Amino acid sequence: MLFSGCLTRRIARACAIAVLLISPAAYAQSSPTFRSGDTLRLSLGDAVSIAMRQSDEVGISAAQVDVADALYGGARANLLPQLRLNTSYLHVYESARGQAVGTQFNQPNTYTGNLNLSQTLFQGGRLISATRAADELRKAARFDEREQRSQLTLQVERAYLQVLFTDRIAELQDRNLALASSRLTQVEQFERAGRAARYDVLRSRVERANIEPLAIQAHNDLELALLELKRLLNVPVEQPVALVTKVDSASAAGLLAAIADTNVITDRASVRSAELNLAAKRLGVAVARADFYPTISVFYQSGYLAFPALGQGFPRSTGALTTNACPAGSVAGQVCQNGGWFSDQQAGINVSMPLFDGFRVKSNLDLAQAQTRLAEIQLRQQREAVSVDVARARAELRRSSAVFAARQQNSQEAEEAFRLATLRFTRGLSTQLEVSDAQVALLTAQSTEARATYDLFLASADLARALGRPIPIPSLAASPATPR
Repeated sequence: MLFSGCLTRRIARACAIAVLLISPAAYAQSSPTFRSGDTLRLSLGDAVSIAMRQSDEVGISAAQVDVADALYGGARANLLPQLRLNTSYLHVYESARGQAVGTQFNQPNTYTGNLNLSQTLFQGGRLISATRAADELRKAARFDEREQRSQLTLQVERAYLQVLFTDRIAELQDRNLALASSRLTQVEQFERAGRAARYDVLRSRVERANIEPLAIQAHNDLELALLELKRLLNVPVEQPVALVTKVDSASAAGLLAAIADTNVITDRASVRSAELNLAAKRLGVAVARADFYPTISVFYQSGYLAFPALGQGFPRSTGALTTNACPAGSVAGQVCQNGGWFSDQQAGINVSMPLFDGFRVKSNLDLAQAQTRLAEIQLRQQREAVSVDVARARAELRRSSAVFAARQQNSQEAEEAFRLATLRFTRGLSTQLEVSDAQVALLTAQSTEARATYDLFLASADLARALGRPIPIPSLAASPATPR
């Protein structure tokens, strides 16, 4: 009875046994469509798949990957040749040069069209370092997304298995209440037959009355756990849901065997991301230092220019110098352009060297170096956190494995002891107190067996997560869950 009173207060802690039971490869299965009135038969893989599609956290991580890809594309573009098409039209209303030098410079309309090809040859390694840094950040973003998916999977599976655990507790409490009601009926019959005292009847009634609130609370905890799962999956509250994944001792033992080899090198996505971020920051120092060096680039430009006179309109012919193009009244033998397109080509080399920029380059270098030192500290912190996480997960696996082994036979023995105590009471060979003690012992054994099973799932999968290994897939069977 005392354990029964404490049981509901331990449910929240016991429900922390939600585990990563299924590997990410199993989550690619299609998810069910929500239809009002239809029962949604939801497996653990379905739940994770739905969360992966609809979670804002995963959506943000995926968007950050897209941003990193775009930044890498922009950085890489600076390494490639640049080809541009430039066109322009200029109308001069009054030309000072034409007035001062001669009418040949007084061209009222100018049309320009050219292609410009340029390529940077040297920039102190800035472009290469920037491209490599963007590539490192792009890889880090993918590891961040992987870590976020792992965290979301853990959250969803914790909620899913919390429903399974509270359902098991509610089942045990219902059975406990049914046994207490049956015993009360039996004691009342014994009283009418003169085989039991009034005290025994009152004791049975009090015992049943004390168990009933625990059963009600267990069902309430089950409903709250199911609502939390629906919230995470964005399932309508009124949608009936039946959980079809079953967790038992056999699947727990299988998962333990799959994760038995724990002496492997840790490969956590968060550590890989921190390492890539540090590499990018170090390349950022090279980018900042490159501003101290000159920039050398080459260019080639090919195009056409036209200078049609007023009234000639848009040029449509090839440019030429003829006497026929001169306006009336021109000097005899004068050669004029016909307003057509003249070719214009040029090539060159540009060299740019900063002499003084108000110490902007030095400040950028100091900032890049400070960011590198910060990234080094963050990497050390991340490695320490992962080491502690792995050590904690291994210790928890050893504890849960020992408890699981100790509880394998305890539940069966407690159930047999309760059956014998009930039989002895029915035949008048024992007291009601002995039956009550056996019932409490049975409830304790069954509850701790369920707790040990879920704890083993948690410890095994949590260790796999801490090591960065794929989560092993246990043997899962369909359970006859009722719609809720």
